[in-house]
Amino acid sequence: MNRTEIMSHSNMKTVLVTGGAGYVGAVLVPLLIRKGYRVRVLDLFLFGDHVLDSVKNHPNLAVFKGDIRDQRLLQTVIPNTDCVIHLACISNDPSFELNPELSRSINYDAFRPLVQISRDSGVRRFIYASTCSVYGISEADNVTEDHPLLPITDYNKYKGLCEPILRDYQSPNFTTVIIRPATVCGYSPRQRLDLTVNILTNHAWTNRRIAVFGGAQCRPNIHIDDMVDLYAMLLELEDTAVAGKTYNAGYENYTVAELATFVKSVVEKKSPDHKPIEIVTTPSDDKRSYRINSEKIRRELGFTPRRSIHDAVQGLVEAFQSGLIPNSMTDMRYYNIKTFQHFRLT
Repeated sequence: MNRTEIMSHSNMKTVLVTGGAGYVGAVLVPLLIRKGYRVRVLDLFLFGDHVLDSVKNHPNLAVFKGDIRDQRLLQTVIPNTDCVIHLACISNDPSFELNPELSRSINYDAFRPLVQISRDSGVRRFIYASTCSVYGISEADNVTEDHPLLPITDYNKYKGLCEPILRDYQSPNFTTVIIRPATVCGYSPRQRLDLTVNILTNHAWTNRRIAVFGGAQCRPNIHIDDMVDLYAMLLELEDTAVAGKTYNAGYENYTVAELATFVKSVVEKKSPDHKPIEIVTTPSDDKRSYRINSEKIRRELGFTPRRSIHDAVQGLVEAFQSGLIPNSMTDMRYYNIKTFQHFRLT
């Protein structure tokens, strides 16, 4: 990447992160503050107010507790913002299906007003976190960004339907970029234990037994620290480098069975007293399987992930050893579906 393609903080200095108290947001927001950005967070904080404690009361952090469907709130929060990183959503298939009407209203119906208010308020860049699960089921060895979107669930469908809406708003004064992340893994202050690598690690640590359902399904993954590094990088690039672009963001493509083997190996090595860890495989009707190709983002933007699945598992084990993930099998805050059921969102 040429120096001329890098923005200075004086050009892109105030960032709104919707869902900034979520799994990825809780790692991203402190990173942006360390980099010198002024950060606004819009979130319902369903998973606790503690998730941003590392930057609590920081002068460059402004927190707005609220719903992205509240357009009056958006018109208060968004003005004088340079960039929006849109992470907020009802995330994963089971959570979406709890209340499909509610989920659609958050993930899809609220999207166009958010984008339009952002553009009309003078926001100059809008980064949308879509998902690589929009590809659904694919036998292709490497699924590129040109691959047809074949969602098999409403969660995938509506994440994908937001993409053309955002592209419609692309203009010289409003730069849009779409990221399709792989499944994120690793430790966060707002820990999720309902994502593949994190699930397997939790069971290996807590139960000394990993349950694999199916196992042949392929899951692309990316370490949470690489994911937030990418969002930070997208703030720094010139408009011409990313305007109207869509990128896959993944690193390692492995089957669930392979992931279980990796997790078993890392946990047993990091914590020998947990040996032996058993892997039990049972049939599953989960057909989601795909291998994503992330060559485009490496070629065009120079982004290459630096952490592996092994690093993610090691980080999680260290968090367990340090007592940072207590009551991991029962505390609802680690599980989206349990938390949404508890709060009965409407």
